[in-house]
Amino acid sequence: MENVAIASLIAGEKRKPAESRARELLGLLGLAEQFPATLSGGQRQRLAIARALINKPTLLLADEPTGALDAAGGAEIIELLRRLNADGQTIVLVTHAAELATAATRVVTMRDGAISDPSLIPR
Repeated sequence: MENVAIASLIAGEKRKPAESRARELLGLLGLAEQFPATLSGGQRQRLAIARALINKPTLLLADEPTGALDAAGGAEIIELLRRLNADGQTIVLVTHAAELATAATRVVTMRDGAISDPSLIPR
């Protein structure tokens, strides 16, 4: 909880509201009552997402969020990002992984630093 709440405390939030929001996010992400040292790779990614969400950003930037995970952990993160987006969170995700890109509602392809093929992928 402290690992997540610290971002809110640094932003100037009072301790009790910061800890309450941290507990809420950890519960949402299935990480209540766990310590960072005991977490799997997928769980550590979810912890990082909780830290990113604690201050209620309007935009979540995710750079290769499944890059260091096995297939099961990657699928877990993809589902979490889908759920967050369905709940109204705007997410900009950068990836080289085709399966992750197909989970998005909109894909913009870049080549040599320029947009090469913007397209929508149906669900």
